[in-house]
Amino acid sequence: MDLISWVKAELPVRMEHLCIRIGDDERTGLVVLDEVNGFCTVGHGNLAPRAPDAQVERMVDETVRIAREFRSRHLPVLAFLDCHDPNKPENPYPPHCLVGSGEEELVPDLKWLEDDDEVVLVRKDCINGFVGAMRPDGSNTVVDWINANKIQRILVVGVCTDICVLDFVATMTSVRNHGISPPLEEIVVYAQGCSTYDLPLAVAKEIGAVAHPQDLAHHMGLYLTAARGAKIVDSVQFAAEIHPNGVKKV
Repeated sequence: MDLISWVKAELPVRMEHLCIRIGDDERTGLVVLDEVNGFCTVGHGNLAPRAPDAQVERMVDETVRIAREFRSRHLPVLAFLDCHDPNKPENPYPPHCLVGSGEEELVPDLKWLEDDDEVVLVRKDCINGFVGAMRPDGSNTVVDWINANKIQRILVVGVCTDICVLDFVATMTSVRNHGISPPLEEIVVYAQGCSTYDLPLAVAKEIGAVAHPQDLAHHMGLYLTAARGAKIVDSVQFAAEIHPNGVKKV
């Protein structure tokens, strides 16, 4: 048995299904984490894929599908965009997603979110999105978004599963548990809508970096978010809304 198979056998992640029913009592909001060129578009910077990456492509495709469904139903969406000042390095990572480079912009297939006035955009310069959403006066964009929209469930997609997604989800479980954002009851991570990067051991040794095998890191990110109290799902569907007159709206 190889290492990945052993880890998945010893540390399994329970996958569930999420069906979002429009008009039910559970208001769901979508959170998109860092699906920007600097992390997802081939050749766009130090932390972008060097070649086409199936896991990243699947994440973007699924995010586009879900975001379209959310906005067609006027459901709330919040998108984080990693965005850095050249004079404020983020150790231990090399310069990435610098202001004005284009790396800090959403990938082309999601660029339309930036033009939707009802989508909340948060440009952050740190790994943890909740921290990046803090304002100078101590208020928080994520908290305000949840409270204003009476969101009871957040659905999280994005990159990297074991870094920004993990940090944000772990923080949000504490936000929920401590009643910082009272409507929030459930944090859901969509496995197919998340991805991470691949840095094999041989390459890592050559450049003096830490190895980061994609499949293992992705699995561990999901495992740790589940361990912190999030629900992990491997499919997301949208049910038709049935009006009192019996007419279905899809």
